[in-house]
Amino acid sequence: MLDRERIPRHVAIIMDGNGRWAESKGVPRLAGHNAGMKAMKEIVKRAHELGIANLTVYAFSTENWKRSTEEVSGIFRLLITYVKSELKEIMDNNVRIRILGDASAIPRDALKAVEKALRETENNTGLQFNIALNYGSRDEIRRAVEEIAREVGQGKLAPEEITEEMIGDHLFTGKLHEDCGDPELIIRTSGEERLSNFLLWQAAYSEFVFTDTLWPDFTPERFEEAIETYQNRNRRFGGR
Repeated sequence: MLDRERIPRHVAIIMDGNGRWAESKGVPRLAGHNAGMKAMKEIVKRAHELGIANLTVYAFSTENWKRSTEEVSGIFRLLITYVKSELKEIMDNNVRIRILGDASAIPRDALKAVEKALRETENNTGLQFNIALNYGSRDEIRRAVEEIAREVGQGKLAPEEITEEMIGDHLFTGKLHEDCGDPELIIRTSGEERLSNFLLWQAAYSEFVFTDTLWPDFTPERFEEAIETYQNRNRRFGGR
């Protein structure tokens, strides 16, 4: 029973549990990532239908490079497949794709597919779909501090002039569409209850919904349940 007048403008998701899903089914981990990609497709469609302005998903972290070469390569092959197979529907639904993170470090073929998606959807005005790819929040904050320190060193900025808004503008999210804003709701699947280096600055006043559902089993109905939970919260932002 969603209140369509109080749909959050920005929802972020930590898509967790692909590996455990695969293990429970007795199939390779890559099969879990493939199932997770299909789940992501359905959530993007439902977010578009609900009128959510911004959807951010944690697709590949800076720590994920520690996984096996086979798994990492497979994840990026799936990314290429997703872009190629879904780009037409994404365009038809007026979805705009953006990337959070250092995309230059990803394999060349995957980077070409991502760049094509960015170009093709650049002028779309519907749901903004932000994919956190080779993203780590501590690295994001470090980069922001480095940029601001450079401005101070060049005499363009005094230390006492640094504001929270300025720091936010230098984050990866600060370079997105101007009305993106911080996520009102962050969802994490698979039963884990931590941020895992995701949107640490932006999550200061986000509402969290944790579910035991593994990501490949996270349906649009589960997504709506999480939003309903958010709508039943009393957000005070430190006040009474």
